[in-house]
This record gives sequence, structure tokens and C-alpha cells, in this order.
Amino acid sequence: MTEKHFILEEADPQIFYGVNNANMQLLKALHPKLRIVARGDVVKVIGDEEELAAFDERFGRLQAHCSRYNSLTEEEVLQVVKGEHTNREGAKGVIVYTMQGKPVSPRSENQTLLVKAFDDNDMVFAVGPAGSGKTYLSIALAVRALKQKSIRRIILSRPAVEAGEKLGFLPGDMREKIDPYLQPLYDALEDMLPHQKLQEMMEQNVIQIAPLAFMRGRTLNDAVVILDEAQNTTTAQMKMFLTRMGMNTKMVITGDLTQIDLPRPQKSGLVEALDILQDVEGIGFVQFNQKDIVRHKLVTRIVNAYDHYDNRQNKLNTFNNNESIDKN
Repeated sequence: MTEKHFILEEADPQIFYGVNNANMQLLKALHPKLRIVARGDVVKVIGDEEELAAFDERFGRLQAHCSRYNSLTEEEVLQVVKGEHTNREGAKGVIVYTMQGKPVSPRSENQTLLVKAFDDNDMVFAVGPAGSGKTYLSIALAVRALKQKSIRRIILSRPAVEAGEKLGFLPGDMREKIDPYLQPLYDALEDMLPHQKLQEMMEQNVIQIAPLAFMRGRTLNDAVVILDEAQNTTTAQMKMFLTRMGMNTKMVITGDLTQIDLPRPQKSGLVEALDILQDVEGIGFVQFNQKDIVRHKLVTRIVNAYDHYDNRQNKLNTFNNNESIDKN
């Protein structure tokens, strides 16, 4: 008899074992000649070498399926063990699956363009209104690259600029002080990765979330690097960030030009970068609009209302300026 330990390195143990250990009970029934004991993220198996070899191959496929789809039902266990295709396989356009097993895929033409731009370029600027999926889709692409092992780490950053209100002194250590600014990035990651696995990745610096100021002096290799809320960068910050790019690295810069929170008369580094880098080879640009908004339908109406208001104000200002010139 031989004893071998199998470690769940990629899959979430709770999902892998199933509700009330239903998946493990099924695995035991499918391998009656083996003694299988699961504790935490380790599965101990005792049996002869031939049976163990067969279990090893099936365990690997089950873990890969669980990691990719964040789901593993008893039916899928049977299909994977038998070498059959599961119902989830073959779905087109899916980037990753959420922790609820739902597919994350482009939901508009411009979201599809973002996926293509990411695949075709090493640097992508994605600009558009709130709720258009820029950040969420970019993080999904980064998680996919990490799962496919085409990169070794994900680095997420955003400038620590308050949205129109002064938060004042924040208690706690450095991590606790900057977390409020970075919470939207945590939310997206927690939607796509098991909580325990995400914590391990962050402890091991496989996934790093940091304010933009922490980027200075670094060279970022083998990574997907995402700069969120880039409209709130200064010219110096944007140039510093873009020049951190190392080998085998992709960068995605997202922002909304209608939500610039920088104090006047400071100019947005994103506005300048879009103008300066427009014709640089290897950089992709995707412009989102109101049609791409995937939040509550009221968000689209709110964005449209503000756009109409801004247009009226601009026309009124232009008229008043012309009147003033005529009088002079």
C-alpha cells in the first residue's frame, strides 16, 4: 500500500468538497479500492500505485475544473472522472467565472473591444463613464492571465484622491489608512477568487494592491498592472506609472474624464496621456459610453442627465462670452 497527499493549490476546498462533503463521498464511491481522507486543503489517499496513478490524473482534472469555473457539482464530478465534457465547457467569450459560478464576459461592443485590445497590446487605455465595466473587466482579464500562468502577479493601483470630501485623519497602520481608497478593487477580486486563496495570494505578493505613490522606483515584470481612477493622476504621476513597465507585463489604465477630483488648476495626467500617446504603436485605446453601463438602469439616466446639463452650461457660457466680446 502507498500513501500520497494531494494538495488543493488552486481550487477552493469548500467548493471542491461540495455541500456536506457530497463530492468527496462520490469520489470515495467511484474509487472503492482507495482510502480517501480530506482535511483542510490536503487530501490523503492510500492504495496501490496503479489506483493512485488513476486518481492523481482525475484529481488534477477536477481541481482544474473547480479553479476555472468556481463550481463543482456531483454531476460534474462524474463527467470529469469519466473524461466527458461538462455543460460549462465550450462556452464562448467567457473570461473567468465568479465565486457563484456565473460567467464574466463582455456585455457590450466596447467591452468586447477592451478584451481584444488587451490581447493585442501591452498597454491599454479604457476611458468612459461610471458603471461601464472598465475596472471589473480589466481585473477579470488579469485574473484569467494569472490562472493561465502567463504572468506571475497582479498589481492594482489607484491614486489616493478623495471624491469631493475631506476624510481627514484616518486611524490604523498604512494598510488600514489606504484600504478605503482601494475597496472597489478588493470587491472585484473577492467576486472572482476564493476568500482564503485571495488572502494567501496577497500575503505572498502574488496580488498586490497599493496606492499610486508606492509605484515610484519599481520595475514591474511578469505582471498585469491596472491603474484605476487614472483621471485623478497628475502629469508627473502618470509618467512615473507608465515608465514602471517591465518585461512580459501588460498595463491597463482606466478612468472617467467627467469625474476628475484634482484641485484646480491641476491638469489630469490621463487627459494629457491620451493626447500624447495617441499614435504610439503597441498602445490600445477604448472609449466607453452610456450604452456600456451595466449597473442599475438609473445610472444610465443619471449620466445622461448630467451630460445634458453640462452641454447646456457650455452653450450658455459660450453665448455669454460672445455677448461680452460684442459689447466690448
